[in-house]
Amino acid sequence: MAEFDRRVIDEIEEFQSPEKLFSDLVLRVRRYHPSDDISLIERAYQVASDAHRDQMRKSGEPYVIHPLCVAIILADLELDKETIIAGLLHDVVEDTVMTPDQIARAFGGDVAGLVDGVTKLTSLHLANHYNDKTAAQLEVQGTNLRKMFLAMAKDIRVILIKLADRLHNMRTLKYQSPESQRRIAQETLDIYSPIAERLGISRIKVELDDLSLKYLKPDVYADLVEKVEARKHERENYVFEIVEDVRKHIAAAGIKGSVDGRVKHYFSIYKKMRNQGKSLDQIYDLFAVRIIVDNVKDCYAALGIIHEMYKPIPGRFKDYIAMPKANMYQSLHTTLMGPLGLPFEIQIRTSDMHRAAEYGIAAHWRYKEGGKEDENKDNREEAKLTWLRQILEWQQEMSDNQEFMNLLKSDLNLFSDDVYCFTPNGEVKNLPAGSTPIDFAYSVHSAVGNKMIGAKVNGKLVPIDYKIQNGDRIEVLTSANSPGPSHDWLSIAQSTSAKNKINQFFRHELKEENIQHGKELLQAFCRTKGLDPSEINKGEYQDIIVRRYGFHDWDSVLAAVGHGGLKEGQIINKLLELSNKENHQNLTDEEVLAAVAEGLVPRISQSGNAILVKGVHDVAVRFSKCCNPVPGDEIVGFVTRGRGVTVHRRDCINIRTMSKEDRLRLIDAEWELGEGEGEKYVADIKIFANDRAGLLADISKALTERNISILAMHTRTSRQGLATLETSFQVSSRDELHSVIEKLRQVESVIDIERTSG
Repeated sequence: MAEFDRRVIDEIEEFQSPEKLFSDLVLRVRRYHPSDDISLIERAYQVASDAHRDQMRKSGEPYVIHPLCVAIILADLELDKETIIAGLLHDVVEDTVMTPDQIARAFGGDVAGLVDGVTKLTSLHLANHYNDKTAAQLEVQGTNLRKMFLAMAKDIRVILIKLADRLHNMRTLKYQSPESQRRIAQETLDIYSPIAERLGISRIKVELDDLSLKYLKPDVYADLVEKVEARKHERENYVFEIVEDVRKHIAAAGIKGSVDGRVKHYFSIYKKMRNQGKSLDQIYDLFAVRIIVDNVKDCYAALGIIHEMYKPIPGRFKDYIAMPKANMYQSLHTTLMGPLGLPFEIQIRTSDMHRAAEYGIAAHWRYKEGGKEDENKDNREEAKLTWLRQILEWQQEMSDNQEFMNLLKSDLNLFSDDVYCFTPNGEVKNLPAGSTPIDFAYSVHSAVGNKMIGAKVNGKLVPIDYKIQNGDRIEVLTSANSPGPSHDWLSIAQSTSAKNKINQFFRHELKEENIQHGKELLQAFCRTKGLDPSEINKGEYQDIIVRRYGFHDWDSVLAAVGHGGLKEGQIINKLLELSNKENHQNLTDEEVLAAVAEGLVPRISQSGNAILVKGVHDVAVRFSKCCNPVPGDEIVGFVTRGRGVTVHRRDCINIRTMSKEDRLRLIDAEWELGEGEGEKYVADIKIFANDRAGLLADISKALTERNISILAMHTRTSRQGLATLETSFQVSSRDELHSVIEKLRQVESVIDIERTSG
């Protein structure tokens, strides 16, 4: 029978006695470790058991079960003893009275350093929902991410322990509150899962993905589990026939190897359904067959046999052996048409490649103690750290925490889809999908990108926004007289590295020009507001802003304004706010409105349940009909002529396209916490779907099941069969609105949903 190596997450055994878990840990370590001496591991377990003696987890289990499970995960990665011991002790400094010095004396400086690194990471809040954050929150998150990658650079085992810690916490996430479940799951999907993939540790990555889906989209996850399990035996029998057929042909050709089949992971299936707009019944390649052979020659020999047995689907073959992924993953992937007309995927790799795919960078420490050194293996493992070294270079080059965080987020999201192209000398370049000659030039060297004036692809001139295809041969045309990149390149480039190097050019090569331009922009902004720069632009205020935005000096702030990294209004409004605080200005209502008309009110955004217009009292306030804000939306007030203040969403199109004169009438507004509970607010959305019979009824049913009052619904269908439904209904908050939208996304044939923004 084909061996299915995935498991239903709900069936993972959660509780065993600490003694049984420790025995399990010892067995796992002895299974791979060349040394039989486990005395330090036993001592670490005793220390952890004593330190956590009176502590319990939210599940009601003894707390020591958590570090034991973390250590077991690390042992499954076959890590060295120091890492196993640090896994057992990773919470003793944070949660108990034990000190790093005591750990160092008992277990050595290596273990103490690992525990200290994990403790510092635990104190960082890498919260999710980037797009919903204020500038201050984004900056804090950028700072924390910097610290995390510095800790990784100091000893990569720190992040391996943190990944194991996060994996066990995700396995027991059901004991947390729903809000904590969503926050932790989103953080896992945004940060930890991409890091696990970057480091090549697929066995951790896929489980983190599945668990995140379980708590972020519980209805989708439950539906997937039910439908996949419902046809499990049918699929197993189908894969069994393929596996047996492949095994016979491989053996007949004299190739030694193992063949097994597996159902793809839930998150992988969900992504395929979402990206292709299909239901589960329309996704046929839900499973993959894996062939593991002894050497690379046998990989290609097996591929030839497979393509003789089954018809390959054009465009679905990928050679990751000749051209490894960015995390050094190697394998042959081919999709074929099965005997019943159902497509399936086959992966072919060597046992070394399979181990590298499962363990990733963790394999570097497997036999650290006295084992034979493999120079080629060390080189491969070093290559996996190229990405980390690149991030450290960004940290040194970039003083803006927000920019660093945005680049990092972009890089984590882009790496999974790659294109492979060649230099004129035949060197392979691995770039994000959608990359252009600009990305290619900067991947060669910053100087090549900065001096690029054009490019040839396969011997023909192409525009710089040409999308590179797999197998393209790229030649960059340069000129010593080139003035350098233009700002337009930032919108054309796809890779994080290229964008960073372009920004670096503007910051360094044009710093003096940017400083002067920044000064001019600040002065011009002051003139439009009728401000005297000498009254607000003081040294002590400048120092606060320098620290606030993480720059080295005031010139760096001016340069950032000059090249567009910061808005001049941000800086002037902050200077004005500091000046007003120092002078203790107490404005009347009329003066506040006058200040609004002059654009002098600083913008602040918070969340809550009722409207509070900052600085304005006894003024009529009403919601705009163009964007219908609901509690939780970021909002702004507009002082109308004779009709009080109208509240809009900040992303309302009427606000975004407002004239400069009207922008002077904007005023800060926020939701005041605890007020207005139980009130209902109108929300407008557009639903895009493939038209079908019963679509409107299913959407209405989904709303009715949530006790949503529908105010209006209008539909239209294009000639191509695309239905657009505009509906208005009442909700109490943005959270409820998001919940309703997620419910509607699950309706069959729904492609996308967006809020009306004006």
